[in-house]
Amino acid sequence: MATFIRTKLFLFLITLLSSFSAYSHQGGIKGNLTDSLSNEKIVGAVVYLTENNQITSTDLLGNFYFPDIHPGTYKIKFSAIGFEAKTLNVEVKEQQTIQISALLNPAAINLSEVIVAQKGETGTSMQTLAKIDIDLSPTRSSQDILRMIPGLVTAQHAGGGKAEQIYLRGFDIDHGTDIRLTVDGMPVNMVSHAHGQGYADLHFLTPEAIDYVDFNKGPYYAQQGDFTTAGYANFNTKNSLDQSSIKMEGGMFDSYRTVGMFDLLGKELKAKNQSAYISSEYMSTNGYFESPQNFNRINLMGKYHGLISENKLLTISLSTFSSKWEASGQVPERAIEQNIITRFGAIDNKEGGNTSRTNANFILTSIADNGGVFKNQLFFSNYNFELYSNFTFFLEDSINGDQIRQKEKRNIYGYNGSYYKYSKLGNKRLRSEAGLQLRYDAVKDIELSHTAQRKITLNRLAFGQVNEVNAGLYVDETISLTDRFVVNAGARFDQFQFEYVNDLDTLYERKIKTSNIVSPKLNLYYTFNQNVQFYIKTGTGFHSNDTRVVVADSVANTLPRAVGADLGMFFKPVKRLLVNAAVWGLDLEQEFVYVGDAAVVEPSGKTRRYGFDLSFRYQLVDWLYLDMDANYTVPRSTEDPEGENFIPLAPTLTSIGGLTTKFKNGLSAGLRYRYVGDRPANEDNSVVAKGYMLYDAVINFTKAKYALGLSMENLANVNWNEAQFDTESKLKNENTSVSELHFTPGTPFFVKGSLTFFF
Repeated sequence: MATFIRTKLFLFLITLLSSFSAYSHQGGIKGNLTDSLSNEKIVGAVVYLTENNQITSTDLLGNFYFPDIHPGTYKIKFSAIGFEAKTLNVEVKEQQTIQISALLNPAAINLSEVIVAQKGETGTSMQTLAKIDIDLSPTRSSQDILRMIPGLVTAQHAGGGKAEQIYLRGFDIDHGTDIRLTVDGMPVNMVSHAHGQGYADLHFLTPEAIDYVDFNKGPYYAQQGDFTTAGYANFNTKNSLDQSSIKMEGGMFDSYRTVGMFDLLGKELKAKNQSAYISSEYMSTNGYFESPQNFNRINLMGKYHGLISENKLLTISLSTFSSKWEASGQVPERAIEQNIITRFGAIDNKEGGNTSRTNANFILTSIADNGGVFKNQLFFSNYNFELYSNFTFFLEDSINGDQIRQKEKRNIYGYNGSYYKYSKLGNKRLRSEAGLQLRYDAVKDIELSHTAQRKITLNRLAFGQVNEVNAGLYVDETISLTDRFVVNAGARFDQFQFEYVNDLDTLYERKIKTSNIVSPKLNLYYTFNQNVQFYIKTGTGFHSNDTRVVVADSVANTLPRAVGADLGMFFKPVKRLLVNAAVWGLDLEQEFVYVGDAAVVEPSGKTRRYGFDLSFRYQLVDWLYLDMDANYTVPRSTEDPEGENFIPLAPTLTSIGGLTTKFKNGLSAGLRYRYVGDRPANEDNSVVAKGYMLYDAVINFTKAKYALGLSMENLANVNWNEAQFDTESKLKNENTSVSELHFTPGTPFFVKGSLTFFF
């Protein structure tokens, strides 16, 4: 018996040593990818080891790694959106990790090379859609890029200087309450804002400086915190410029715009992975209203991006923005029907305002010896806001009118830290990430006042000081159970401290309240092959409430929770057609909302939204692209009787799409449409917010040293309502108030030309 055991043990040791010997003879492949034109590292490129059928992607420093490769000769294929595919032959020797570097040449988009998902990965198809759209579709502003999120609709209603209204997945998001917006990781949403919770003004972002947008829908992502209910979007600015440029635009309604993009370091330092540039923008217009808007805006940004050591990447950006404008406000339908004013007239043309924002952003990305990636970010913003509005005309004050002023001064201090690493749990591939997010808002003199002619303060309705702190901690684990089935599980914990001092109180009192919330996430991905992936996403999210609501003793639910699920798929039925389809649902708890226009707290009941999303991108031939997004939503209140449970202004049917051409001789053109269906303007649908169908066109001709462009909006010159509200108002000559549709007219036919010089 003992001899038998010794024999078995000897054979086991021989087998074990043989396996160690075989493993020790394996090698590896490490490398990095670089843009041949800008010399910038390429992030998120697909790297395919054909013989082993292994796929990985490049990290934040453009690096990739295939471990445990048997000796032999291999082909590696590199592909990335907007670059020519490239294949290299490499030889792996025993116990040797070879190092390779590859340059990819920029090229026109080729959808046949797009991979829906890598085996053992969650996929990045939403980001693929965003990259395709930015490369192909003309943009006039950062809000246009925001519209690239399928199903998202924006509306301007205050002279072009105020943040746009946002609608997504059956939410009237107002100015940002239910979508988390960031720029290079810096928050755009303003908590406890003078005008409304989550107010998100993206006008400090110059469109030409945007590189790509990371976006997704729903509350399913542990890295995303406050306001991530309908979804999130992170705008990423360019790290370097291919060349310097000056762009000049001129159009109807006294519209002018100049953009300067200036490379500071040149090609020699770019070759050493160092880059720096300055972007600048100045814009002015009188607009299409009868009363001139006198709108002007200036943006300045400087950015440095470079390797400060072999494994450390430093990014520094400084920016400032200032804007002022006048506005004609909303138009009541009866004033047009009675010929008191035209569509482009005004009941009170003294609306308008001014705003400014200055940012400092520092990001240090470090790669540890074990392959883990640390990211540390510090940011600061100084923000000022002053807005004059009159929504009800003479309802409250028949003598002076109902004009209000909303005003604040704010400093934002923040830190984002994260660490992620790829490893193995047994023989399963594991990606682990943890992060800490801190934000402190110090809001000074936040005000709502009743004013006249912008100059006279009749009385203050609200005035005080806000201090709000948010600390968020998250973990996110992704494990490849098989080469097809991936599970992503995460959770985040958010703690808030709200503080408000009401300066209108006779006695000084600091009201403080603390709240916290845990948000779990679970997402499942099944990759049938490189062209088909199914997914189920589930999770909870939340949006914080205004500090002035939270400190009120009567309010219990200060962090209303959203619970959602998506069931969908990405697939390529043919080589040049990429499709995404999903059904989804989202429930939101009851909450109490601070109405910044009236300084009152109102209850908002439980709601349920469900719908269907469909998107496709189709390259018909090498030079012709077709795209379409369609979104259908059923938004309802769950606590009101049938027929009285509509959610005002929530979009039900939206669609965006178009045709784009790109030729090798530099000629490109696009024809696009935007459709929004009729939707309820109040709870019983007795007042309808009217839908619209718009067509825009653009044509550009680009050569090495210059570019010419022509864009046209609203080709059919239709009368359409951009922002719409069911509002109770009273005109000067009326004895009683009227509740009806009030709207801001949308842009009529508009033509703009541009000339760009490259150097």
